[in-house]
Amino acid sequence: MRFQLLGPLSIANGDETAVLKPSKPTSLLAALLLHPNSVVSTGYLLRALWDEEQPATARAALQTCVLRLRRIFAKYGIDGATIESVPGGYRMHASDRTLDLVRFRALADTPAGEDAEGELYRLKEALALWHGPLLANVASRMLHRDALPGLVEERLGVLERVCDLELAAGQCRQVLVDLWDTVRDHPGRERFAEQLIEALYRTGRQAEALAEYRAVKERLHDELGIDPGPGLQRLELAILRAEDLGPLSPAPRAALPAQGRPQLTAAGAPLTALVGAPEEPAPTGPARVAVTATALAVQAPRTVTAEVPAAPAPRAVPGFTGRVRERAELARRLLADGGEGALVVVSGAPGIGKTALALQTAHEVRDSFPGGVTVVTMSRPDGSVLTSEEAAARLRPAEPDAGRRLLVLDDVASGWQVRPLLPAPEGAAVLLTSRRGLAAVVATHGGAVHRLDVLPAADSRSLLAALLGEERTAAEPRATAELAELCGHFPLALRIAAARLLTRPGLTVEACLDWLAGNPPARLTLAEDPRLSVPAVLGQALDALDPEAGAAFLHLGAEADGGIVHPADVPERFGDAETVLEQLAEAGLLEDGPPGPYRMHSFLQLYARWHHRTKSAEPAAVPH
Repeated sequence: MRFQLLGPLSIANGDETAVLKPSKPTSLLAALLLHPNSVVSTGYLLRALWDEEQPATARAALQTCVLRLRRIFAKYGIDGATIESVPGGYRMHASDRTLDLVRFRALADTPAGEDAEGELYRLKEALALWHGPLLANVASRMLHRDALPGLVEERLGVLERVCDLELAAGQCRQVLVDLWDTVRDHPGRERFAEQLIEALYRTGRQAEALAEYRAVKERLHDELGIDPGPGLQRLELAILRAEDLGPLSPAPRAALPAQGRPQLTAAGAPLTALVGAPEEPAPTGPARVAVTATALAVQAPRTVTAEVPAAPAPRAVPGFTGRVRERAELARRLLADGGEGALVVVSGAPGIGKTALALQTAHEVRDSFPGGVTVVTMSRPDGSVLTSEEAAARLRPAEPDAGRRLLVLDDVASGWQVRPLLPAPEGAAVLLTSRRGLAAVVATHGGAVHRLDVLPAADSRSLLAALLGEERTAAEPRATAELAELCGHFPLALRIAAARLLTRPGLTVEACLDWLAGNPPARLTLAEDPRLSVPAVLGQALDALDPEAGAAFLHLGAEADGGIVHPADVPERFGDAETVLEQLAEAGLLEDGPPGPYRMHSFLQLYARWHHRTKSAEPAAVPH
């Protein structure tokens, strides 16, 4: 008997497979199998089964689920002792013969001295273990949100390596077969696009390769406001010059650690070691295999060592208005001491305009940084966080004698993510944006923190006018002012409302205002991309909190008088009041704090009340 986790959760015996029905025991089994041979805490299992809606009898219900799961095991002849009760939780025993995830990780590990052909055969065997939609029959929202992205990352890391090995072996047509769908399914992973473009070019399809490059470039610009990375740019240059890419030897691959999480060969190294001399190849590993074009530049300097295209200067943010004082202060800080080694953090609530301010400021000071301005988004489109090594690999090495440069690291999750990158190489100035204050970064590396507040009312109206046109807002000044007020003067909400009006030229500002007023948090979203919405952006910030802190935020939003929050307002069930409030302040969901009271933005309070009301209206979770 064996468990199959890499697809719909099932129990297999020889050629016969039983796919389990969605239920609490099935979710419990998935949570245990995702951490084989490890103690899984009771708290984690409770969240896996009920998320934030745990009934008062959740612990007793968990024990009942364990008993039901053991009965299911007995039905299939599996020893009930496979689930071991230990202090603090449960442990699921598994081996590469009884769980496909363990076998996948064993196959994905690289034995010392193995040749490329043997590695390719073994990695393809690992990929063959995946069989259909991952955990399609597991109802746990928490597991789909928190655990599945890591599994998907492991599979994609192996697929990247397979395609590298196939390219090196001259199997370009097989790479095309493997990559067409993957590139479309994972548009944020430039490495797959690189491999696809190179395979097209190596098979004589130069026009298709360039068309694919331009499609990637357009998508990155439209969705993220960035240009392709250095590897893609070098590859485009080689194609335009009709250069012979020459043979490619696969870079050595780092082994997966015991728990299967991707580990880069340069993990923990300072930034200079990761992106130091231009002639060194990019760091290798399953999460980010060496960039093909960079490797070509190392192995065949006669063909791809032409000058690297200059880093594109950041564009002005469309419709950007206001923030005059903040822009001036950021520019002053960045240019202090000639712009050498400056560090500035822009922090604030989600959706308050940190990225726009940073990019606009970088655009305005670009001429003072002859070495160029490099922007790295520290998160992926799905909200998952880049590692320090991945971020370092995206940084463009400095060109000799180019002069000082500016690095913009946008949407930093926490201090641990950027501390290995500091101090920046060659004395570059660094501008960070984060919901968090990053006090530990400033404490250890110096610098300044600018905490953003909402836009002044006049700036909110100016932003709407810049986006919609002066004529349209001047025709309805009262409705425009009320729309800005309804949006809480949050740039995110204002831009979403403006986008709705721009796509409906016949809609008046007042009619839009009346419709939004019926349910502002839910209706401030765009049908074309639900991720660009108030519920998505604020919900992501809420999901990143501990369950107790998240529940406390919703409670305080529903109960706080005028947005003012005191420690006494936090019920004991949420834990220590000061700790909870500091967590919320650090996450950008509260302002100010000791020695005075905390303050919640009116728009965040509106969202908290809507979220609390929506959750209260849902049926209570019933264990079954």
